[in-house]
Amino acid sequence: MASLRLPCAKLVKCSKTLIDLFNDCFNIKLLIDLKTMTSESFPPTIAAIARLAGVGTATVDRVLNQRPGVNPETVERVMQVMAGLGTPPLPGRPRKGEKFRFAYVLPNEPTPFLSLIERQIAQAAGDFRHQHITEVTHRLDARDPAQFSAALADLGHCHGIALLAPDMPGVKLAINELVRAGVHVVTLFSDVAGSMREAHIGADNRAAGRTAGLLLARMAQPAGRDTLLLASQATRLSAEIERRIGFAQVLEEKFSHLRLVRVPDLPADDAGAEAGLKHFLLNDIDPQRVAGIYNVGSGAAGVVKALSACGLASSTATVIHDFTDEHRSLLGAGAVSFLLHQDIHYCVLAAARVLRASCENVRGALQVAQPRIEILTAENLH
Repeated sequence: MASLRLPCAKLVKCSKTLIDLFNDCFNIKLLIDLKTMTSESFPPTIAAIARLAGVGTATVDRVLNQRPGVNPETVERVMQVMAGLGTPPLPGRPRKGEKFRFAYVLPNEPTPFLSLIERQIAQAAGDFRHQHITEVTHRLDARDPAQFSAALADLGHCHGIALLAPDMPGVKLAINELVRAGVHVVTLFSDVAGSMREAHIGADNRAAGRTAGLLLARMAQPAGRDTLLLASQATRLSAEIERRIGFAQVLEEKFSHLRLVRVPDLPADDAGAEAGLKHFLLNDIDPQRVAGIYNVGSGAAGVVKALSACGLASSTATVIHDFTDEHRSLLGAGAVSFLLHQDIHYCVLAAARVLRASCENVRGALQVAQPRIEILTAENLH
């Protein structure tokens, strides 16, 4: 049987007809999908744009960020979908001349540590301007996880978010939705495990807890003062939970002859922490056997006052966190034995650098040197 051969000109004409037919079908389907899409949530996500354009989310991300590797026809199709949706420029790399919009999100709690972070962010304003970064700090109410998550989800207009948040399911979902929409998210000081955040910046909190356990255990006396107290607040911050785990781990592994006692959850304020610990020391334990106490969170001044009121100030070693003005005074006066600290200023700037590098698709953007844990005493204050 003789094979059918078409002239070259007819093949070209046939191919063009097929391409035109495909484009017509795509445009008809697009119009139908756009009508459906406009009745759904707005602005649309990258995944929704990818579905309408018939491409992958990575392709849409390349188009939005003007990266190479996408053929012109696909770029035109993605832009056509976005134009049909009336979609504003989605988060990603800002257009030329536009500043990066970053948000620092902190819990709205009146603790010295959070106030210190906010001051460090404000002091970094000059560095941010030099890097063409517009920064806004948001203090969200963490007492209501649903409200915190909803307020976090409303920050989708930002290019990047540095977040210190409780490790709660609603927060994870909000982070995941922001990342899917193209917002770069890093966690700061306290991680949200299992979320789609791109990096975590902060010291190893489990190692910090182990360090506290090692310091206090070496000061204990197995024959007499053999009890170490672990004090904290009711918290969903993974940083404080990791510290508690590390503290218990090192005592179990290396100092099994010592007794670890968990103090019932203390209030976060100094007055409440003082009253709660004082009641515990006078009613629930033999204070003469207490060799040291590790306070993993806030309320350190109240802990010190409770120890003093029970006559334990001079005989009980104390480990606290965060080099705030108040804690500096306690350390300098000898009311606290050790203070564990991390470089907050470095972490604030590192978060901005990681977010900007992520927006610019810099190779190795997520590789960041984590701060080390510093052990401060009255003799090495700086």
